Amino acid sequence: MELGIGIGWRPEIAHEVEALTGIDWVEAVAENLCGGHLPDSLVRLRERGVTVVPHGVALGLGGADRPDPDRLAALAARAELLGAPLVTEHIAFVRAGGPLTASPRLEAGHLLPVPRTRDALDVLCENVRIAQDSLPVPLALENIAALITWPDEELTEGRFLAELVERTGVRLLIDVANLHTNHVNLGQDPAKALDELPVEAIAYVHVAGGVERNGVWHDTHAHPVTAPVLEVLAELRSRVDPPGVLLERDDAFPPGEELAGELEAIRATLREAAPPTGPASPEGPRPAVRGRDRAPAVRVPEATVPEATASDTTVPDTTVPEVPVPGGPDVSATTRDRIAVAQTALLSALVAGTPAPEGFAPARLRVQSRALAAKRADVVAKVAPELPEILGDGYRAAFLAYAGSRPMSGGYRRDALDFAERVLITGGPADPLARRELTYWWQDRSGARPPGRATRLVRAARAVLAGKK
Repeated sequence: MELGIGIGWRPEIAHEVEALTGIDWVEAVAENLCGGHLPDSLVRLRERGVTVVPHGVALGLGGADRPDPDRLAALAARAELLGAPLVTEHIAFVRAGGPLTASPRLEAGHLLPVPRTRDALDVLCENVRIAQDSLPVPLALENIAALITWPDEELTEGRFLAELVERTGVRLLIDVANLHTNHVNLGQDPAKALDELPVEAIAYVHVAGGVERNGVWHDTHAHPVTAPVLEVLAELRSRVDPPGVLLERDDAFPPGEELAGELEAIRATLREAAPPTGPASPEGPRPAVRGRDRAPAVRVPEATVPEATASDTTVPDTTVPEVPVPGGPDVSATTRDRIAVAQTALLSALVAGTPAPEGFAPARLRVQSRALAAKRADVVAKVAPELPEILGDGYRAAFLAYAGSRPMSGGYRRDALDFAERVLITGGPADPLARRELTYWWQDRSGARPPGRATRLVRAARAVLAGKK
């Protein structure tokens, strides 16, 4: 399956993406697409023959729970709506708590690393198989960037990914920026990871920018791609010719010409790092893949497809045995319980201020905790832009204070409502006009539900304000 050079499609840069030349495909965040209706920009791109791949961020396949059927159905629907050749997600957990631990459900609001242990691998493999059986197209999973690592890990990142592929036949989405992040933050060697993982299972590659602060690399997707990240891309290209490479940008969007310059830097890196004898051809068989998990070939102009690549795009069913999956459907409840307890303890420390679990560095957990709160503040400002407009310069400080004592238990829109409610209950904002605007905003969006104590307080405050007019 050949994809070529692509860019992450975001509404903020839809016009710039359409205007870029030499773009073969785009990737769109699945959860940001409405079911049954595509943005006009994506419709136009598809009409031009540009492939669109949905990229999920909310499944949490590395979590202790089995994948949520509704989330899987939504991701499957996006894939069918887009006519996508595959869908992608992350090797991460994004929520914890709930029935497995008899504790409140907690949402991270971001991607957190799974422990690279045999127990966690067993759970992940079963969750991946459940997802594969629910999706109409093949699934590829992305390695994530991490600020923290779990104690007592049993596998390197490369071996963890290799065993995941061997046991499930899943494809890989390798993010070279995340490999660089983990090199800076955790001391993990990108070259060793690339040596250990099955590069022939790569579906495509992500490239993104970040920034280093106080010795910690933050994978921001809001800064230009740096030379060290391109060096990791060159390391990968020296081993394999990836089917696709995509530039990600999620914030602080630059002009179109800067995006074009970054794409050209990626193309140049791929050209210069290619082995002199041609595209790399790793020895040994491709990982076994179940019939329904094979990606259909993407139609591209004949002149752009090397002969060897064109002949390898499909594999007859008769040559592909069923993948044996040790610990697949037989993962015990006890194993899931152990993972659930460990992940809940970690997430609670990060978002609810409980003590750090044994083996974790408290200082690094504080960095991760601040990063999660900042991520929440940024996303809430996007889904509810009226809040920073009403609160002005005080928005961010108020939100971070709120996030420090109120873990997220629902989506970002629910978080925005809860934040506004909390600000009003605690007497802010100080400016009467801003307080009135915030009260109206909250009431307009809170929906019909039995009024609780907080609602009654807000209504009483509104009545007082109305009486002062």
